[in-house]
Amino acid sequence: MKNLFTVLVPVLSLLQGVADFARADFSAEANGDFFEKKVRPLLVERCYECHSGEQKIKGGLRLDSREGWSVGGDSGPAALPGDPDKSLLVEAIRYANRDMQMPPKQKLPPAEIEILEQWIRMGAPDPRTETPTAKKQKGLSVEEGRKFWCYAPLQKPQIPEARLPSWSASAIDRFILTSLDKAGITPAQQAELPALARRLYFNLVGLPPSPAQLDSFLADATMDRKTAVEKLVDALLASPQFGETWGRHWLDITRFAESSGGGRTLLFKDAWRYRDYVLESVNADTPLNRFIIEQIAGDLLPADSPIEQRRLITATAFLALGPTNYEEQEKQQLRFDIVDEQLDTIGRAFLGQTVGCARCHDHKFDPIPQADYYAMAGILSSTRTLLNYTDNVARWISTPLPSIGHEAEDALKLHEKRLADLKTQLTAAQTALGESTKALSASTTAPGMALDPRTLPGLVLDDTEAKTVGEWRHTAFVRTFIGKGYLSDDNKDKGQKTVTFTPAVPDTGKYEVRLAYSQNANRAKNVRVNILHADGEDTVYVDETLPPPIEGRFISLGKFKFEKDGAGYVLISNEATLGYVVVDALQLLPEAAAQAPSPQVETPARKPTGPAKHKPAPESAESRAVRELEAKLKTLLKEGPVRETAMAVHDDVEVGDTQLRIRGIERQRGTVVPRGFMQVALSTPVQPLPKNASGRKELAQWIASDDNPLTARVLANRVWHWLFGAGIVPSVDNFGTTGDAPSHPELLDYLAGRLIAEGWSLKKLVREIVLSQTWQLSVQPNAASDPDNRLFSHANRRRLSAEQLRDAVLLISGKLDTRFGGQNITGAGDIDANSNAAQNIEYGYVYNDVRRSVYTPAFRNKRLELFEVFDFANISQPIGQRTQSNVAPQALFLLNSPFIYNAATEAAATSLAAPSSDTARLESAYRSTLGRGPSAAEAELCMKFLRSAKTPAEGWAQLHQMLFACVDFRYLD
Repeated sequence: MKNLFTVLVPVLSLLQGVADFARADFSAEANGDFFEKKVRPLLVERCYECHSGEQKIKGGLRLDSREGWSVGGDSGPAALPGDPDKSLLVEAIRYANRDMQMPPKQKLPPAEIEILEQWIRMGAPDPRTETPTAKKQKGLSVEEGRKFWCYAPLQKPQIPEARLPSWSASAIDRFILTSLDKAGITPAQQAELPALARRLYFNLVGLPPSPAQLDSFLADATMDRKTAVEKLVDALLASPQFGETWGRHWLDITRFAESSGGGRTLLFKDAWRYRDYVLESVNADTPLNRFIIEQIAGDLLPADSPIEQRRLITATAFLALGPTNYEEQEKQQLRFDIVDEQLDTIGRAFLGQTVGCARCHDHKFDPIPQADYYAMAGILSSTRTLLNYTDNVARWISTPLPSIGHEAEDALKLHEKRLADLKTQLTAAQTALGESTKALSASTTAPGMALDPRTLPGLVLDDTEAKTVGEWRHTAFVRTFIGKGYLSDDNKDKGQKTVTFTPAVPDTGKYEVRLAYSQNANRAKNVRVNILHADGEDTVYVDETLPPPIEGRFISLGKFKFEKDGAGYVLISNEATLGYVVVDALQLLPEAAAQAPSPQVETPARKPTGPAKHKPAPESAESRAVRELEAKLKTLLKEGPVRETAMAVHDDVEVGDTQLRIRGIERQRGTVVPRGFMQVALSTPVQPLPKNASGRKELAQWIASDDNPLTARVLANRVWHWLFGAGIVPSVDNFGTTGDAPSHPELLDYLAGRLIAEGWSLKKLVREIVLSQTWQLSVQPNAASDPDNRLFSHANRRRLSAEQLRDAVLLISGKLDTRFGGQNITGAGDIDANSNAAQNIEYGYVYNDVRRSVYTPAFRNKRLELFEVFDFANISQPIGQRTQSNVAPQALFLLNSPFIYNAATEAAATSLAAPSSDTARLESAYRSTLGRGPSAAEAELCMKFLRSAKTPAEGWAQLHQMLFACVDFRYLD
């Protein structure tokens, strides 16, 4: 009998749960990817020369197979999984033992040593299963592959005859029943109506039915079950919440995220537009083949309106959203790493193929030659994903979007013209100021002489009074310095040098902070200056290639409040700079004094008399022109309309075929490979791709073609998996030879054929499946059934997803914000790639929103705790099948989470506010949370518990929390 206090069961099995958790391999696929992408190429490049069957086997050690390193050579096993410090391989590459240093010619770079150490710490995952031989092992040839089930053309199977009258309506049921008959299994009974209603609501819109919605369905079903189910399904498919739920499935397979991940993470400020594009497209039932084409090549498709053009540009963010190390300094390596990630995602998401495994060699198992990989890589390398290949820290392309409506577009164009004109004028004024500065320097400064800081107003700190970190060179090469010279980082040791001024201000107040430097073309353009002041901390970037705008010596960093004896400072860093960083002096002017013109430069003939007696000179015309133009530009940027942008890609200026990379190493280039597609999945020969375009449109059209044997099968299987909790092909992301065979191949081809015949409509396929007898079966199997339910003789009891749990709790507590779409990250904006601001937002983010979980910020480094506990997808790779763990920490989280407790308190307040009896409140609480009323035993226990509570509010809050934590809430029958 179901019991309210079944919540205690996980607690009683805590020790077993923790043990299971420790044994479970939740990241096997990710670990396999790490080996294939990081470890195997390193072993091939650095170790195979002396330790592989194809070349040499020194010391009896082979590293070209898992068995090779695990058995080891003359000294024993090369690696002890989990413990790099005790592994001979690590000892050798660290050069810790003089008698065992590998590779013998030169020590590996630290980054490569770390890769091998990390691999061993992970348990040394190695997907290679072949027995080591001297002969190279290959997968299927292309011709052999065409006979494998997934690459064979789609078949139109004959629908079996109906054996049971109740199963005669649906072709799906006939295929299932035929398989069950052959296995001697009788299907389960129909699910009870309350359980079916809850199943429909959660599967289609991700939320539980309210008691009123449940009553309405039950009333209709009492009259005619079939008609009532059809009516409910159609209503749920038409709800905007369908797009929020099924769009989330799509975001899983397209590895949607809102930050780049990595050490210096960057925020994808416009990623929300792609998310909304997906949700809106699912609600509009955009044909899935068109949906795929738009995401790969939307920018190359014609648009008949600004709205459509915005959609198509935004769709291509799919290619730009991957995890990217934007700090990679070898830009061609970065470029091809991005191409590899894009190919791997396209292959897994749409084709069910591990295409990325063919980067370094012909695929070991599947009929994908390395040449096919580079045929498709040529298409993506002809596509521009990065803004440029010169920035120290790279970034994606923010593409301007057209405005909706002629008036708005005209206003934006006028504003953009004004900005362009002002920028042109400002450039000319800065050039004029630079020339005047040179003349001033030549006329007022003699060799060995410079401006005495005592002649300047305010508080002036020379570089000699600053604290330095790292080796700065004191120089007097450029003669416009203040004091005795200035500091230079010599363009070395980037990120390891800082200069810190700590001004002791005489009075609390607001000061203008000015930095003195000498301009030159070889200077850095992005010198970061951090100002700690009484109101917080600000970061300013200085372009030292431009003349200082204040008398050719100073640039204003802004006005900030400083307190007497406070802890303020100004720190200049050479981190992430290209070019020389120089630091001369710092000046703090009280706000009133900052309004006055700057003093004239002191000449050698003039004796310093101190700031009090110094007579200021008028501001130069050139300096005034720059200042006024900068002010106008700042005002125009602040007050004018802003053109919206989206993450996107576009064809590169140079398009064409690319070269095969030997062993996948970018610098080791082989023969040129004509652009094309996977040969094994081609029904007809491909025409040469256009010479003046990347070929992305043609690639997208091939992937989404009715004749492609993979795509429709993969998508049909994904839909089945999302509805049943298991696919006809269980390995939903891998249809290759190492994946699982389909349990019902004829049914899979029938569903793929139906998808194509119905115009690639997602909603029609979902409707056909959920209206089948098979999908509506009870979770209780008959006596004879297959243990893994591969034949679908009954429904799978499934735990709610992380999003379903959170959204249901918010809905039941009355706190759910149902607004559709829009921005969702507080503080996200145009963040300089060299700034730490993005990291501060991501790592310090407080998740306090109450919108649906699809809008919860999808950071790669920091996730909502509930998502981590309940198996949210790994958003750094395409995931069609999430982990489904069942461990004690999940129950403990529900019992101890402040989020759950606060929601229970809100739900209790709503219950107590209702003018009804405790019996009616209990009935409502059960039906809202579990989709059913309490049993007599549960009602008796609950009422007894409520009577013993200190206060009604506390009692009802604890009762609601117990309902949220119980098994019947977490699981779907």
